[in-house]
Amino acid sequence: MLGKRLRESLKKFEFIDIDLIENNITSKLTKKLKITFLGTGTSQGVPVILCKCKVCQSFDLRDKRLRASVMIEVDNQTFIIDTGPDFRQQMLQSKATNVDAILFTHEHKDHIAGLDDIRAFNYVQQRPMDIYAEKRVQEALKREYAYVFAEFKYPGIPEMNMHLIENKPFNINSTVITPIRVMHYMLPIFGYRIHDFTYITDAKSIDDIEMEKIRGSKIVVINALHQYEHISHLDLKSALEILDKLRPETAYITHISHTMGLHSEVEKQLPDYVKFAYDGLVIEL
Repeated sequence: MLGKRLRESLKKFEFIDIDLIENNITSKLTKKLKITFLGTGTSQGVPVILCKCKVCQSFDLRDKRLRASVMIEVDNQTFIIDTGPDFRQQMLQSKATNVDAILFTHEHKDHIAGLDDIRAFNYVQQRPMDIYAEKRVQEALKREYAYVFAEFKYPGIPEMNMHLIENKPFNINSTVITPIRVMHYMLPIFGYRIHDFTYITDAKSIDDIEMEKIRGSKIVVINALHQYEHISHLDLKSALEILDKLRPETAYITHISHTMGLHSEVEKQLPDYVKFAYDGLVIEL
């Protein structure tokens, strides 16, 4: 890490603990995160097919939203959270060069429909894709992609290694990931915390115990569908109330519908530490 010549120079000073310095540097480097918003839209995306509203007709690229997904680069690994119908397009736009694992929040089509396109990564990386999901979601994937799990497999189908997760922290190599249980109306789903970054999508409510898992995150991403109440998603007011309790350094709103309003107009109404995410946005922590 320090280099051979620098190590030799530092050895002259007996009071310097070279190993401690290297460990501190390594710790800081491995905790750096790069987050790319691959999609920030709701299940229909924005623009919505046939819609003539001002958001769907907007020329502002921030109002063009693919289905919700993020790419996280940390500890020399790359993770994707959710592979919706736009996964292929998102991978091409982000110029992704590798994906080590995919984590799923839940089994709705706008979060799993692009999984077949991991075939390209299978071919280039020469290995099955590691998939992390809870039991119910794994069962849904096996139904949706039955040909992947058939006894007699067709050549060229996606290859997956399924990893069962529960509502407790787990590791992907050196990276600790903490699931956050949230409710999507009556459906329990997962958000995820990695170091000081928390990603929540499709939530309608979060109980106090799960809120404590989020607390202390420097960056929190949370969904807000409309500016009016919805049965299975947070509205903007409710999302801001949750963020006010958590008070992260920075927060981003995702899973946004065309009914939210124009990005350029509505973002001006947000607290200083809250922003609308948009497709292609890259943040580092």
